[in-house]
Amino acid sequence: MSAEQHVHDLIGIGFGPSNLALAIALKERHGDGVDAVFLEKQPAFGWHRGMLIEGTTMQVSFLKDLVTMRNPASEFSFLCYLREKGRLLDFINHKTMFPSRLEFHDYLEWAAARFTDQVEYAAEVVAVTPVEADGAIEFLDVVARQGDGTLVTRRARTLVLAAGLEPVLPDGIVSDERVWHSEELLAKLPTLRDPRRFVVVGAGQSAAEVAGHLHGAFPAAEVCAVFAKYGYTPADDSSFANRIFDSEAVDHFYTAPDEVKERLRAYHASTNYSVVDLELIDELYRRHYQEKVQGKERLRIFNASRLAGVENDSSGLRVTVEFLPTGERTPLEADVLVYATGYRPTDPLTLLGETGGLCERLPGGGVRLGRDYRIATSPELRCGIYVQGASEHTHGLTSTLLSNTAVRVGEIAASLTDHLRTPAYPRVRSLV
Repeated sequence: MSAEQHVHDLIGIGFGPSNLALAIALKERHGDGVDAVFLEKQPAFGWHRGMLIEGTTMQVSFLKDLVTMRNPASEFSFLCYLREKGRLLDFINHKTMFPSRLEFHDYLEWAAARFTDQVEYAAEVVAVTPVEADGAIEFLDVVARQGDGTLVTRRARTLVLAAGLEPVLPDGIVSDERVWHSEELLAKLPTLRDPRRFVVVGAGQSAAEVAGHLHGAFPAAEVCAVFAKYGYTPADDSSFANRIFDSEAVDHFYTAPDEVKERLRAYHASTNYSVVDLELIDELYRRHYQEKVQGKERLRIFNASRLAGVENDSSGLRVTVEFLPTGERTPLEADVLVYATGYRPTDPLTLLGETGGLCERLPGGGVRLGRDYRIATSPELRCGIYVQGASEHTHGLTSTLLSNTAVRVGEIAASLTDHLRTPAYPRVRSLV
């Protein structure tokens, strides 16, 4: 290590809600005593900006914000945000536990603004290289490409990976001016001129929200919703089912046998995956029915169906919808095809590059993690590497959700504090 090379206590890769919550937890635990820097590839803080559709609300209580479940007295709570904005009484009078998505995003931006001195935006991590000292890997060099294309290297004792989710498109499909993923919706809508037909693929919350928004925003256009289910499935947000998101449930899930883990994930998939709020389902059905009454259907529901073909060339966009029970096919010319086909966690070991070879995987391919979200590594790697997001296989359904974020970052903050205080920090032991 060169004499002038600065060593950070922590480098966080990504600065979405998870690492923002971690920055808060470290500040509340240590003040300014931890030398932490966060690298974020976006040019500014943003969280699913493309889906901040007017009228959409959070699907999680405001009490599951960045801090309250860990520290109800925190100055970074949603309630403190409301007080500072002068809307606390107004929100109370609103009588809801679920703020609009737009307001919650504003809350996240409000909190992130307190950490501008610790975050570098437009900094995309392209490599992580192990640095050997005295026969062991004591540091990691993180190389980031800045907005102007230059590469900057920073060195750290600890990494926390929170690279977020990547949009999923079907094999062979590439996003362009006519074919979008739902995450691009609000960014690309202003480019349209008098669209006649949209095709929306997907059966989850995002798909239903996109279909509803397009139907309302373009009164002269037809919106075709295509999904393999017979109907949209209501999300299970009942009180007992919601216990799967409790912090205590993470302990239960982590120590459970693999077959129990899989059963729990299957049993409670309806709390999160390919499901829609019942109120939105009812609203879409109301519109669909009223149009049938009026004899002009703009919201067309292609249920139990799939896209059997997509042609996208200089002459336009054409799709073929197949009704699965009979095989009947319907050709459609469209202006835009929106895939609301979800997201998947970024593979943390791919992000780590060379250093990923020193990390362990489970037989199923997932990263081997300790209960404190620290990756199990080869003995020579003494740096702590923590993961936020890609941990559903070990820690349960809250992995990519806000529900347990405040508690999770408290656990990570406690663990990495021990790591920083112990130069020869023992190799993580995993129960999974």
